Amino acid sequence: MRLLVCGGAGFIGSNFVRVRLRDHGDDVVVLDKLTYAGRRENLDGLDVEFIHGAIEDPGAVATAMDGADAVVNFAAETHVDRSIAEPDAFVRTHALGTYTLLEAARERAVRYLQVSTDEVYGSIDEGSFTESSPLAPSSPYSATKAGADLVVSSYFHTFGLETVICRGSNNYGPYQYPEKLIPLMVLNALHGDPLPVYGDGMQVRNWLFVEDFARGIGHVLEHGTPGEAYNVGGPDECPNIDVVRRILALTGAGEDLIEYVTDRPGHDRRYSLGSEKVRALGWEARVRFEEGLERTVVWYRDNPAWWEPIRSGDYRAYYERQYGRSLG
Repeated sequence: MRLLVCGGAGFIGSNFVRVRLRDHGDDVVVLDKLTYAGRRENLDGLDVEFIHGAIEDPGAVATAMDGADAVVNFAAETHVDRSIAEPDAFVRTHALGTYTLLEAARERAVRYLQVSTDEVYGSIDEGSFTESSPLAPSSPYSATKAGADLVVSSYFHTFGLETVICRGSNNYGPYQYPEKLIPLMVLNALHGDPLPVYGDGMQVRNWLFVEDFARGIGHVLEHGTPGEAYNVGGPDECPNIDVVRRILALTGAGEDLIEYVTDRPGHDRRYSLGSEKVRALGWEARVRFEEGLERTVVWYRDNPAWWEPIRSGDYRAYYERQYGRSLG
């Protein structure tokens, strides 16, 4: 297929591009505005056409989408903490950007896949969310993602556009910007910096290796029923504090580096996705959390050229604002 991958220079998007090129030989066009978490280096060595632009720009979208068989939209502001500090960027990208893409896809009758998140369902004490669970987002990030999902569904029901939605659980793996839990903790541990843990650290997440999510998105794109949403959940769940302790063990750092900090406002306690629907399409997670975490730690340890420019740039100011201390 000729795929337009929006946000393809980001963490999940670039991993998806790698999987599609490696396993399917697709013709890929990447549209990305290269915000702080979208990096051209994430696509180094990949045979793709790259267009620098925003999904809320109709001109850039029209240029990128012409000739496409399908659109996969990863383009998003992704970090809950940033959505609390600067919600306007999340409204602009998730609402206006998704609308702009849908209009262009409707004009061209192009199949459209929206990459979403388990956070649109809110928190669950026990059991797992299914695709029929009500949406109950609790942050500006998840609320704007849920709104985008509803607009996507409306274009199927109102205009007959072939749309599908893919909601993933917490992704981790190579190329993830270090504001997220796992890369943040890995890099701090490698540098001997304190590891800031929100609250009591007992927030439970359902962990999914990024290549498994990339394959799940591909299954939904190729085999999903138009108008449907599909949950893609990881094979293991774990409290955040246990993740931090595993990272310390893998990096050889001591648990004295753990520093408990004030919890995030409205912090969801537990996420869990049931994935029976996508497994019926033939998808299964291949990477268990223990293996995936070790692979991730090794990747960050072996690729300082990727993350050193981040830790020496604007990220330092963000980190100080967020955690009230400087990086070492």
